Amino acid sequence: MVSSSEYGSHTWELSLTVDHQHENVEKEFSLQVTGNLHVGGLMLKLVEQIKIAQDWSDYAFWWEQKKCWLLKTHWTLDKCGVQADAKLIFTTQHKMLRLRLPSMKTVRLKVSFSSMVFRAVSDICKTLNIRRSEELSLLKQSEGTLKKKKKKDKNSKELVTEDILDLCNSPVSSGLPANPGLYSKTMTPIYDPVSGSPASSTITWFSDGSLTEQSCSILALSHPNCSPETLAEMYQPRTLADKAKLNAGWLDSSRSLMEQGVQEEDQLLLRFKYYTFFDLNPKYDAVRINQIYEQARWAILLEEIDCTEEEMLIFAALQAQYHVSKLSLSSETQDSTCESEVDEVEAALSNLEVTLEGGNKSNILEDITDIPKLADNLKLIRPKKLALKAIKTYWFVFRDTSISYFKTKESAQGEPIEKLNLKGCEVVPDVNVAAKKFGIKLLIPVADGMNEVYLRCDNEDQYARWMAACVLASKGRTMADSSYQPEVQKILSFLQMKNWTMCSQASSEPETVDMKPECFVSPRYTKKFKSKQLTARILEAHQNVSQMSLVEAKLRFIQAWQSLPEFGLSYYIVRFKGSKKDDVLGVSYNRLIRIDMATGDPITTWRFSNMKQWNVNWEIRQVAIEFDQNVSIAFTCLSADCKIIHEYIGGYIFLSTRSKDHNDTLDEELFHKLTGGQE
Repeated sequence: MVSSSEYGSHTWELSLTVDHQHENVEKEFSLQVTGNLHVGGLMLKLVEQIKIAQDWSDYAFWWEQKKCWLLKTHWTLDKCGVQADAKLIFTTQHKMLRLRLPSMKTVRLKVSFSSMVFRAVSDICKTLNIRRSEELSLLKQSEGTLKKKKKKDKNSKELVTEDILDLCNSPVSSGLPANPGLYSKTMTPIYDPVSGSPASSTITWFSDGSLTEQSCSILALSHPNCSPETLAEMYQPRTLADKAKLNAGWLDSSRSLMEQGVQEEDQLLLRFKYYTFFDLNPKYDAVRINQIYEQARWAILLEEIDCTEEEMLIFAALQAQYHVSKLSLSSETQDSTCESEVDEVEAALSNLEVTLEGGNKSNILEDITDIPKLADNLKLIRPKKLALKAIKTYWFVFRDTSISYFKTKESAQGEPIEKLNLKGCEVVPDVNVAAKKFGIKLLIPVADGMNEVYLRCDNEDQYARWMAACVLASKGRTMADSSYQPEVQKILSFLQMKNWTMCSQASSEPETVDMKPECFVSPRYTKKFKSKQLTARILEAHQNVSQMSLVEAKLRFIQAWQSLPEFGLSYYIVRFKGSKKDDVLGVSYNRLIRIDMATGDPITTWRFSNMKQWNVNWEIRQVAIEFDQNVSIAFTCLSADCKIIHEYIGGYIFLSTRSKDHNDTLDEELFHKLTGGQE
């Protein structure tokens, strides 16, 4: 037998590779080590052996076979599990990475390949002057979305050929801490809240110095659209299965880039993963607002989200207005912004804030004692009886979170024909302003699926009041909630944009807008209309938005995007426990939706507010969730790793804990507790 002291004194040979850029200098080394040598001591011995005078502080050991970093320098080799067969690479932790932003602009910067992705994204966002980094993440483009591009690579004029914005010398990219002043709410504004351009007098004081004013403008301002030919060559999802491919490549936020196979100079997509845009402010968030606008714009153009022809023309008109405003601004001398203009933008902005089951709770006593109600004659349509006689007028009463309807107004004192509880239901707009159609589609959860009910309103005002009430009730809130009136105004504002046919002003001449109309709509509508027809229709829709500033046009675009029924849904193909066929699972900021893969119809909705717990069986890769009233579901994910869905659920719950009163620092530990899992 060999004593422990004798065993500890025995040395063994360890092979090490040094990843340096010096030519004619050895990169392979063998050191005699013992198991009780700590990682820091191994670094010291290796650097002494290399004999190159340079800063090695950013270097660490990467264990190739185990795909992990040895970052705990006080741990011994025995504790790390390192033996003679290990291949350790001594390499830099910060490496160059190419990021394609939502605006399709590619930036090149140094990123930590050893930090968890959550922390790496935070550092990236500080470099780019984007607040609220927790809303973004990194995405690997899946093979399925690249096929169309590869086929046409020879003839296509890719957006990738544009100049890459190189930010490799920024302080954050070099691993230095960023100045937190950018994140202070009390600081001097660093962006013009009307034009969105950097305020040059303050940009150097309050930013972290990583962006020059020119670079800041590139990221904060939108640029001319790509050609229709380039747009046609990009990946466009046609089915729910295609849309599921778009969300398959999210990186694990609790692991590093190197651990997930990302190499130096690789290209990843930086995208808004969570659709809860908290505390938007044009005075500090010009880059963030522009990138949200761009992500929304490309989602519309590539038909990643469905919209009607009427809505597509509104999006086209807002894009056109943005470019017209930008051209007019560039040709004029900029005057300082007066307070009234700032107030108008902030008033418009208040309608755009999206929080998870949030709302101002300052009027709690009023909510308890005085809950408003709605009472009107509305038309009721049952989907199983689509004949004309199935449309009947009833007296509807909306109280709390329920709708009751009666045969007449006089009979409202008695028992209703039916009472519909809207808590947890899906609310889908069914509107055509030109045709004077103002409908509300309600999908109400029942034991065996969803009960469909259609309500038809008489006019815009009635529709806005009832639609806002339905939206709040679906989230478990009443009309006494402080968000009710802003919701009504937001709906009316959107309807007003659609109502261009009622405008008597003469439309602008096509020559006044020097841009191709095909650049502002998806290829489907380019094929449907001739260029002159499309120009005329866009200019007609443009009349209602022609007075908007740069930032307001983008905010209205985001608002219209948020109003679409499919907004915020990320799709995955799953197989539910006990089912013999595949379904699509839609993950949103406040609910999960089971969708029929063939028809696209929602089957069941489960709200996060009713969720008791969820867990993952990592052996069989199955997600199990328990809800109130003894409802439980379980499913395996077929289109992506189940960790992605697990992280989505935990991430949205984490974001719901944010508050304007505590927005200085993020509880990173809580995020990893909710999203990390134990594999």
